Amino acid sequence: MPSSTPGGRVKEDPESLENNAGLSRCPKERAWLVKRSCPSCPSEPGGEEKKGRGNPVSVQLFPPELVEHIVSFLPVRDVVALGQTCHYFHQVCDAEGVWRRICHRLSPRLREQGSGVRPWKRAAILNYTKGLYFQAFGGRRRCLSKSVAPQLAHGYRRFLPTKDHVFILDYAGTLFFLKNALVSSTLGQIQWKRACRYVVLCRGAKDFASDPRCDTVYRKYLYVLATREQPGVVGTTSSQACDCVEVYLQSSGQRVFKMTFHHSMSFKQIVLVGQETQRDLLLLTEEGKIYSLVVNETQLDQPRSYTVQLALRKVSRCLPHLRVACMASNQSSTLYITDQGGVYFEVHTPGVYRDLFGTLQAFDPLDQQMPLALSLPAKILFCALGYNHLGLVDEFGRIFMQGNNRYGQLGTGDKMDRGEPTRVHYLQRPIALWCGLNHSLVLSQGSDFSKELLGCGCGAGGRLPGWPKGSASFVKLHIKVPLCACSLCSTRECLYMLSSHDIEHHPAYRDLPASKAVGTPEPSLGAGAPQDPGGVAWACEEYLSQIHNCPTLQDRMEKMKEIVGWMPLMAAQKDFFWEALDMLQRAAGGAGQGPPPPES
Repeated sequence: MPSSTPGGRVKEDPESLENNAGLSRCPKERAWLVKRSCPSCPSEPGGEEKKGRGNPVSVQLFPPELVEHIVSFLPVRDVVALGQTCHYFHQVCDAEGVWRRICHRLSPRLREQGSGVRPWKRAAILNYTKGLYFQAFGGRRRCLSKSVAPQLAHGYRRFLPTKDHVFILDYAGTLFFLKNALVSSTLGQIQWKRACRYVVLCRGAKDFASDPRCDTVYRKYLYVLATREQPGVVGTTSSQACDCVEVYLQSSGQRVFKMTFHHSMSFKQIVLVGQETQRDLLLLTEEGKIYSLVVNETQLDQPRSYTVQLALRKVSRCLPHLRVACMASNQSSTLYITDQGGVYFEVHTPGVYRDLFGTLQAFDPLDQQMPLALSLPAKILFCALGYNHLGLVDEFGRIFMQGNNRYGQLGTGDKMDRGEPTRVHYLQRPIALWCGLNHSLVLSQGSDFSKELLGCGCGAGGRLPGWPKGSASFVKLHIKVPLCACSLCSTRECLYMLSSHDIEHHPAYRDLPASKAVGTPEPSLGAGAPQDPGGVAWACEEYLSQIHNCPTLQDRMEKMKEIVGWMPLMAAQKDFFWEALDMLQRAAGGAGQGPPPPES
């Protein structure tokens, strides 16, 4: 916590990290020991009688511009902490003049104000908290590292790792190309150590995408949705802005293809679906309509010009009243979320359809673009789409999982597939959700603004740090999460986390109504069901019966560890029970080596 010396100089404590709704740890760390005299803060009793001190001087006697200028030289976390001491310093530290000077110090090349109600404060905090962190799975080094931070970047909005490099989009529409340093690991594999240098790939970018498969080896090209000024009619000097899609080689950053659209069409998001020979580009307009076109990636490197057909997608053609807010995709399916929180699905292969819905009854191989509506109890805010499973987060912060559960990647405590959205009861209000090939990750935040990363599913290859055998329930991973982490991504080689705090991005979760807070009883639980919401007592009796049927003490210990993984407990509670059971097993002469994850 910052403290003041007798001479008035401020000492910075590196352990205190600011968090403006994420920039301050706790009230005890907010206090600044600044001696002053002002009407709102009475002077120290007996201060006038101390020898050599003289009369106290009020800070309010100084010109406000001078105080703001002095405050602007403090670190960002100290400015936030000082603003929480009293009303006077709150007004001083919240002034735009202070944050404009801080922003110019953090990003000297940023000359234009950002958007929003508090543009300079928002810009300063965006640039102070920006960072890309990663942890490599292979090799001996198992710690969190930070890549190089482009000085020109105005915060970090999105990132995407490819086969060799990482691409980052900032809030000013500049797309950066972070080139990685490749090193050999102890296992003989080639891994990247860190992003050692960067270049600006393009400006005016709105969104970008690459091959939707989880393995980055398939991400050969990068598709960038951007706005470009196009010359007007011949003989005039006027120009007009048109949206276009530019295709770059991820290995070198060279542009190999470009398609330009009519100036009347404005897009905001791009995703890819399908294989290389028939890649579908899905474009979301500002009005919520979906357009698509087909590109053959194997012919992009051939120097020739041809015309592609832009057509309205069936979800917008058959359901014209729907306004799509965002979309997600993998190699064989697409998910749409409307502005009203509805979810619609396109599934293009029978195998993925069976994994997601448990049946092929409604699958039509001749009409793969037919949108399927998911039945959900509330408005969906965002989603994560894996190869054959998905995760949804509603407006109350509840997490619903659906699809294949062979490795426990749904986090339901078992390995049974789910053909419809199933709630994970012990998790709520996540910051980010990510679904991979056969595992899932959740970024959550505690009441003290500290963040932790939870994971479930297959743990092979180190993809769940600390849980090499995997887990059928979400468990806390052994990784230190940055305080301002906001999104994540996992590949075969690395786990990435993006850090960037936006003061205008407030939590959109609502409190669950009292009528829905208590679970409804299961209809097939017998006569005692109305007094047993959710079937908790019935499940506990079943667990005790399973433990009683175990022949030996060691078998009962193992069964209990397995049951703890099934129960809807918090990750810290599960860790406690597993550790306690392991201690009891060792004391009884068992062969436990640590708190193993549950396996069914």
